Amino acid sequence: MDTRLKARPANVADPAVTSTPADLAPLAARAAKVRDLLRVGPGFDLAAVDARATPGLPRRAVADQGGKEWSREQVAAIGTHLADQQERLFAQAKVGGARGRLLLVLQALDCGGKDGTIKRVAGAMNPLGLHIVGFGPPTKEERAHDFLWRIRRALPDPGVVGIFNRSHYEDVLAVRVRNLVPESTWRARYDLINQFEKELADDGVTIIKAMLHISYGEQRQRLLDRLNDPTKQWKFNPGDLDDRARWPDFQAAYADALALCATPAAPWYVVPADRKWYRNWAVANLLLAAFADMGLKYPAPSFDVEEQRARLTAEERAGRGKREMNSS
Repeated sequence: MDTRLKARPANVADPAVTSTPADLAPLAARAAKVRDLLRVGPGFDLAAVDARATPGLPRRAVADQGGKEWSREQVAAIGTHLADQQERLFAQAKVGGARGRLLLVLQALDCGGKDGTIKRVAGAMNPLGLHIVGFGPPTKEERAHDFLWRIRRALPDPGVVGIFNRSHYEDVLAVRVRNLVPESTWRARYDLINQFEKELADDGVTIIKAMLHISYGEQRQRLLDRLNDPTKQWKFNPGDLDDRARWPDFQAAYADALALCATPAAPWYVVPADRKWYRNWAVANLLLAAFADMGLKYPAPSFDVEEQRARLTAEERAGRGKREMNSS
């Protein structure tokens, strides 16, 4: 199987030039501002976050078009740059042996929109350079190892964009709330997670951890929507209602995970997610800001470009001469 990403378009700048196209600069600047507004910092209070808020949104543009339409256009525009940056990341690893990778970790309560976010935001990128993994309850084999074993096995290779739909954080969230292990066990995992994520960052992994934050009322409506739509009933799990009954406990568990595992190596971002169109736009901006910070460039060729061009030119001339001789 050919695992190369698409060939570089003819109008792409020379590899020696910075990888950031001129039209990316204003989008990247705005993305960085959105990221700063969503980033979990000291004293962060999850309970104070309005799940219908829209931090960083240019309200005048949205008012003119309407949120959903505006977001769809913006995510598509950002997606073009995400695909371009993804290709550069892949090329650096493929040709230059670089270790760089990008890992997006999505966490949310049931109906938080992880699947929809992946579909809308990652859809612009080349699937050959994506590694998407969904984590459910651990298998018997996985339970025989430490909780990070299955996570390590699912990490993206160099040059690849990885997306985790749930993650190792389930072992301090669902495991904690459902009392699946002693408190001493899950409390020890915060430090282990921080050590693990620093290890990844030191190995060239850019980590984006996003909690898609929905409200209690919005979750109820989305669960009802699933029950009322025959095409979505397969998504409904009666166990979701059991977890919903533990809403305060899950909020407390998330608050601790955000506070204890928001580090310079792997920051946390809380994305208000009651408005799906805002959620998609915000996560797209988190990815764009991360790519822009990586300063990705196409790798310089290890061969003489002019020499290879001359060979092809000579080959064409020789072929033309043969064709002329055969036709005479």
